[in-house]
Amino acid sequence: IQASSYSYGQLVAGRFIAGFGNGFNTSAVPAWQAESTRAHRRGTMLMVSSGACIAFGVALAYWIDFAFAWVAPSSASWRVATAFQIVPAMLAFMLIIFLPESPRWLILTGREEGALTVLSALSDATPDDDEVRQEFLQIKDAILEMARGGFSSAFSMNEYRYLHRTILAFMLQVMQQWTGINLFTQYLALIFNTQTDYKPWVARLLAGCSATELFLASFVTVIGIDRFWGRRALSMFGAVGMSISLIILTVMSYVNTSSTHIVMVVFIFVYNTFFAIGWQGMSWLWAVELTPLAIRGPTNAMSTAGNWLSNFVVVLIAPIAFHHIGYRTYIIFAVINAAIIPIVYLFYPETGCRCLEEVDVLFHQASQTSNPWTSVVKVANKEPLWYGKGGEQTFSYERSEWHQHLAEAQGSSDGHGASSSNGSPPGMEEKQEV
Repeated sequence: IQASSYSYGQLVAGRFIAGFGNGFNTSAVPAWQAESTRAHRRGTMLMVSSGACIAFGVALAYWIDFAFAWVAPSSASWRVATAFQIVPAMLAFMLIIFLPESPRWLILTGREEGALTVLSALSDATPDDDEVRQEFLQIKDAILEMARGGFSSAFSMNEYRYLHRTILAFMLQVMQQWTGINLFTQYLALIFNTQTDYKPWVARLLAGCSATELFLASFVTVIGIDRFWGRRALSMFGAVGMSISLIILTVMSYVNTSSTHIVMVVFIFVYNTFFAIGWQGMSWLWAVELTPLAIRGPTNAMSTAGNWLSNFVVVLIAPIAFHHIGYRTYIIFAVINAAIIPIVYLFYPETGCRCLEEVDVLFHQASQTSNPWTSVVKVANKEPLWYGKGGEQTFSYERSEWHQHLAEAQGSSDGHGASSSNGSPPGMEEKQEV
């Protein structure tokens, strides 16, 4: 519809339909990936998809636009670039049918045999493997404890802190956009054209190089998020770097000489590097990890809406701000990035190498304290991991106090005692009796 447009209305209609599809994808895919990935690899996997792959798409779009800008004023300069988006969309459509459903969703909908098959495949083990059985129990316990939630459940403040976690997820996505990244992603060629003395083709070339550098820098997080650093350290490090870069951009724009233009270009690249390391895929990963299965669907949808709404606002006000206050626009985003640092430090718990059900335990324990909003960070820092960084189990979940607590609670709610085998994988009860 968009590529064949001959009127403004047709173009808007195409964008409207594409926006719905993109909204569905960006709200569902991170949750699906997080629920289908082992704890020690989840950060890496989502940084590939929500970090490196998104950055690759941005870079590819820049270079396609750069190539077809030379055929202007022919309409092919934008029609071909717009039509090219069909290629990845069709690839995704054809390949997605071969992917398994999330094991957590399968258990939630009563298809436990299918869930066990997926879990064993993800672990490269057999369904009767002890680690597979332990992971099944963890997920089953969480589902029995919290059951299925709905949209309204995301706003309830129970012992698992649903509203608390909804706010954390929503604000992560909002903060990602208010780092100012789309100030540069959307308007970088325009910034080079209006704030430097470079020729238009040089401005477009630099914009493409900047997007390519963003893609390459994203692999720092892909390699290190699960092995060396956590979510907290990377996000704060990224915010510090972006804030400093924006301050330097402000000063260089104020001086405004040929030499400072070079420094501006360098620090836009530096800004991109820090964004790629700290925030490119972080909000998509962390938002999913923080939300419980019972409300993961509606909460992830709301947080994704927060991301796109903030994207819209930033892109809308950026040209207006540049027109009225010029380079001082950078100061606004430098201050916002500086404010992100204490917010993350005080309120966001580390979730690296924790299975999704572990995060429920962290918030449950924090709810027993006088100030759960900040104490959840302390709980996460002192609570031992259920899995090591190599994916190995560090203890027997079936014998853990948490499993026994949930089994007793479930038994009480049913009006009779409950043994630890109540949540066992299909076919395991008989083996346990033998």
